[in-house]
Amino acid sequence: MNTSRSRGRTPRTLRAAALAVLLTTGAFTPSASADSARTETPVGTSGGVTESVVRVKAPLPASFGARPAACDWLSYLRYRSSAGPASSADADRVLVAQPGILEGAGAFDSVARNTVTRAAEQGRHIEFWALDRRSNCLEDRTGIASGDQHSAVDYYYRGKQVQGRTFAGFVGNDKLGWMAKLGIEQTVRDEYTLLAAELPDQGVRKDKVLCGGHSLGGVITGYFAAADFDGDPATTADAGHNQCAGYFALDTTVSTSLGDLSGSIPDDTNLPDVGLGYGVVQAGLDSGLLPRSLSAPVLLNPETMTLLAIAGVGALQDPGGEADLPSYLPANTNIEATNRFLFSKDTATFLTGSPAVKDFRLTNEAILGSLMDDQSVPLAFLQSSVGFFDGGPITDKNFPVANGSSSQPGLFGTEYKAIPAEPHGPLYTWRTYDRVGDPDDPGYRSSDGTPFTAAAKEVTDIQELARSMAAQPLDFTEQYFPTKLVTDLELSTSPQVKRLVVHPDGLTANPTLTVLAGDGLLAGRVPADLHPVVADGYQHLDVLTAAPVQNNGRPEPVSTALTEFARTPR
Repeated sequence: MNTSRSRGRTPRTLRAAALAVLLTTGAFTPSASADSARTETPVGTSGGVTESVVRVKAPLPASFGARPAACDWLSYLRYRSSAGPASSADADRVLVAQPGILEGAGAFDSVARNTVTRAAEQGRHIEFWALDRRSNCLEDRTGIASGDQHSAVDYYYRGKQVQGRTFAGFVGNDKLGWMAKLGIEQTVRDEYTLLAAELPDQGVRKDKVLCGGHSLGGVITGYFAAADFDGDPATTADAGHNQCAGYFALDTTVSTSLGDLSGSIPDDTNLPDVGLGYGVVQAGLDSGLLPRSLSAPVLLNPETMTLLAIAGVGALQDPGGEADLPSYLPANTNIEATNRFLFSKDTATFLTGSPAVKDFRLTNEAILGSLMDDQSVPLAFLQSSVGFFDGGPITDKNFPVANGSSSQPGLFGTEYKAIPAEPHGPLYTWRTYDRVGDPDDPGYRSSDGTPFTAAAKEVTDIQELARSMAAQPLDFTEQYFPTKLVTDLELSTSPQVKRLVVHPDGLTANPTLTVLAGDGLLAGRVPADLHPVVADGYQHLDVLTAAPVQNNGRPEPVSTALTEFARTPR
């Protein structure tokens, strides 16, 4: 149980000042006409960590076809110690992280800051590079960067201008032809191109770079480790494993198979090993019969994923203020279906739409919590542990599955779900992670008497999560995830994909750190010979978003493990 409100979180006044620095940077819009092949734009400095967004020009091959000029650039968020060297080559280590599925560079904000800070406290200066996939070039952050929730909604959904700019609309499948070829081969090639441009000395890369990722990013790292980039397997200075001193996996494993993530994503088609399945899928992507960007009609599409960042804006702008976002959003089928899916206590509520989320009084923090917390959101890969509802009666949330009955914990998670019980009633607030278990905590329980949560299960500060989602120049989520990246990995037995594993020994050529969320996607399913570090009580996203000090008063374990791994000599 907590005894101090301040333990485990930055004082709100200092945090607000840091957020103001980030919010006043404005939208980061790629400039296709830039003369330089590299740009670095300051984002801000706070807590001894300097952040910038770096862009490196790396045109795609002509065979990809027409695409926006901004998509010929690679981007990443660079975090470094403010007291450290300005040149990355002079840092003690450089951690380079691949994002997971439907995830952007902004998702690494907290773990990057925590890791850089912890190393600096030990007298070492490391950098953390959070990579953005190339397809994120299609996103427009102008409305989010306004720092005003109503302005953001008006920009994306009502055609109103922000800073003289009008939103061009969410990009349809017919405009994504170039993404039909954006699979695992180009993804690992992009990482190599970026590393070679930023750290031209291969010896420096081999000595200082730690390559890794979160979720799907671990599998991408596996293909990177096994890749050959000059077309000649006999020359190995260009081999993926020789660009890294070690590997790290955050709630994933470094491998070339989706098998370890099979709780949420199928691993293989089991088609004959003749490449037939690969050819059929590629033809579908090329023709547009298959969607080139992974999406679903509810929640997982560009329009609704933008709502997550907009909710983050509200949580930063007025955390304890009563939210009007559900009523202010335009009424359309996509948004209505998503709201029902996320905020229905049972199947009857989902089907009738009553009571709806707009019938409840919720603070802006409670809105964000209901969208991201593991006791609310039904999809495990979107879950984090950011606290719990407060301010009024709570009841079981038995949709889309009943509490305690899920046969697919890898998809829905294992935590009991909760939802406010009284529409048109009290103002529901949000109890932050470091106040769960305090003397004034009501200790809400489900209908069968099971506690919904406990202090040891809450690890992420909702304000830090909001900052990562709404105050970064590169997005937390990925609106246009390349379908081919998943289909390539699902078809890993096809000759077209197997040929990319040129140096299979590269997977074990360097030391590996595996860090798992204790309650995440891989809980109980990772081979013991990996000797993983387990972050107890963490969900899948918590390995990226957890606060620097936990409810037990101890330092955050993921960044602690990364810092120690970065110390280990090659």
